[in-house]
Amino acid sequence: MTNDRSRGAALAAPTADAEPPPREAWYDRLLSVFHLRPRDSLRAGIEEALAEPDTGEDAFSPLERAMLKNVLGLHKVRVDDVMLPRADIVAVAVETSLGDLLKLFRTAGHSRLPVYGETLDDPRGMVHIRDFVEYLAAKAEAAPRRASPQAAAHATAGAPDAAAEAKPAPRPRRQPTARALRGLDLGKVDLSATLASTRIQRPVLFVPPSMPAIDLLVRMQATRTHMALVIDEYGGTDGLISIEDLIEMVVGDIEDEHDVAEGRLVLRLEGESEAFVADARAGLAEVAETTGVDLVAAVGEMAEEIDTIGGLIVTLAGRVPSRGEVIAGPGDIEFEVLDADPRRVKRIKLQRTPAKIGTVVPLALPPPRSAVPDGPQAAESGH
Repeated sequence: MTNDRSRGAALAAPTADAEPPPREAWYDRLLSVFHLRPRDSLRAGIEEALAEPDTGEDAFSPLERAMLKNVLGLHKVRVDDVMLPRADIVAVAVETSLGDLLKLFRTAGHSRLPVYGETLDDPRGMVHIRDFVEYLAAKAEAAPRRASPQAAAHATAGAPDAAAEAKPAPRPRRQPTARALRGLDLGKVDLSATLASTRIQRPVLFVPPSMPAIDLLVRMQATRTHMALVIDEYGGTDGLISIEDLIEMVVGDIEDEHDVAEGRLVLRLEGESEAFVADARAGLAEVAETTGVDLVAAVGEMAEEIDTIGGLIVTLAGRVPSRGEVIAGPGDIEFEVLDADPRRVKRIKLQRTPAKIGTVVPLALPPPRSAVPDGPQAAESGH
């Protein structure tokens, strides 16, 4: 019998003529497909191969190429690149009545809603529509009817022998659907009860904005929790991310039966050739494509910080403007705020002169806050 010490010595001192372990077949095939040498970086080689045109029966389709590129770039994506911003989160307070929760599920179009206490910075978990429906069905389920003691005594009185000898008549079969309909009485559900009283909330994950998206996907799979709240360094809720958001980074947008196709975010006003209405979330490139004014070039070095037309207007104003305000833009362009709340701009009207079509306009951004002199004007602009 060979002891462990002799076995370890044999493993630690291989003979000179020992052959190296054979390379795995799948790895060799992968290298041959992408024309790689063993010492090449596999990621770099695949990216190179995808960039080159490929023909033949075994060539990748455009969809396969796009998905492979998305997979290769997944390690660079952070949670804050994918999350839904705080301003767009549809959430429900823990003291919301069941009737209001039912209405919210109907209009929100989501199967999961985050639950909070006083504000979004006090998260309590999430509520799933399946758990909610299960709760309603359990409360509405009617108890089986039982014969009263008086009726039972009356039926057996006066003929005990006959009752003992008589065989029960076979019950007629009922359709399962009819039984289910008779078994639910939605009038028994107290829709004024609060969500907190139902105890159907589920936990959510809490993640930092800098967390790699691929790590969050693995964590969601391991915990079977498909919603996460993004928490900033001060403990506040910064955004929300679902497992669907992570999967869409690879396969593209996933639209189910209830998703409504979203139209263009920038539209030309009828009867006004030089006026447009834009959603504040519209990117500067989309605005330029529709209006003909290259706002991307106008932003210049701040292009990395300003992505949307709403962000541009807030930067120009130095604050979140109110509804009805007119903000002077680059050149002869004017922005009128059509809809806004204290946190963000929602809808904008853009007007410009025909002379500016297709031109690049300089953008006069406000000076940094440190460069603004102290005094009444500075205090007023800060307000």
